[in-house]
Parts: sequence; structure tokens; C-alpha cells
Amino acid sequence: MTDAATTVLKHVEIFTDGACKGNPGPGGWGAILRMGENERELTGSDRATTNNRMELMGAIRALQALKAPCRVSLHTDSKYVIDGITKWVFGWQKNGWRTADRKPVKNDDLWRELVTAVRPHKVEWIWVRGHDGHPENERADKLASDAALAVA
Repeated sequence: MTDAATTVLKHVEIFTDGACKGNPGPGGWGAILRMGENERELTGSDRATTNNRMELMGAIRALQALKAPCRVSLHTDSKYVIDGITKWVFGWQKNGWRTADRKPVKNDDLWRELVTAVRPHKVEWIWVRGHDGHPENERADKLASDAALAVA
């Protein structure tokens, strides 16, 4: 019998990006999941959305694709996603999904979904500079852009 505290979680690297052709407009998201030598690409799109929603969707869908709790290094070029999930979300939850100035949180449906998707995992959020030659960020950007163009 193994103690849950001593269970070693598998490590997964995730690279995500979102894109929008017009903001709002047709949008797409892309994600690359890597565990050891194994990789999987995920994409999705929406005909009428915003860039921030697509950034969130990439992270949500990638985390939801994991079949068991994992140690995750999630790389994104979205400070909106990183700051939201590591700083702002705690106040939003405490305030009933309202901002500090009592306005409704934008994209609260997706923030709630992200909070749920993160829960089983140990996630390290890593910011990467977008469009700066980072190979996986460039791939995730292409997946997102291609998905957005497919519904444009």
C-alpha cells in the first residue's frame, strides 16, 4: 500500500497559446503536451471570441486532457493567464467572482473551469516571451492561428 504523500507524480510539460483574428473575432487555441519522449498536440476554436478567452482555453483543455494527477510545467506567453491563476483568482473567489472594485470578473466561466482543471495537479506556471523564437511557443502559436483561420 502506498502513501499518497510518497506517490511520485509524473511530470508533464505543457505549452499553450491563444490567437484571435480580430479581437473579438474568430479565435483558436493550441497546446502541446509532452511527457518524456511522448507528445500530443491539441487545438480548438470559436467563431466569436477574444484572445484572452483563447489563452485560457489552451490551458484549460491541456490540463483536462491529463488522465491522472501530474506535476505540470505549463508554459504560456499570457501574463493574463499566469497573473489570473496565481494572484487575482483568490480575491475574485473571496469576493463572489467580483473584482476589487466590485465589477463582475471578465471570463469568469473560464476562470472557474481553469480552477477546477488545476485542482488535481501540481502546476508550475512559466511565462515565456511570445514570438521570440521559443520553439514550442511558436508551435503552439501556429496551432492556435491555424485553428482560428479554420473558422474565420
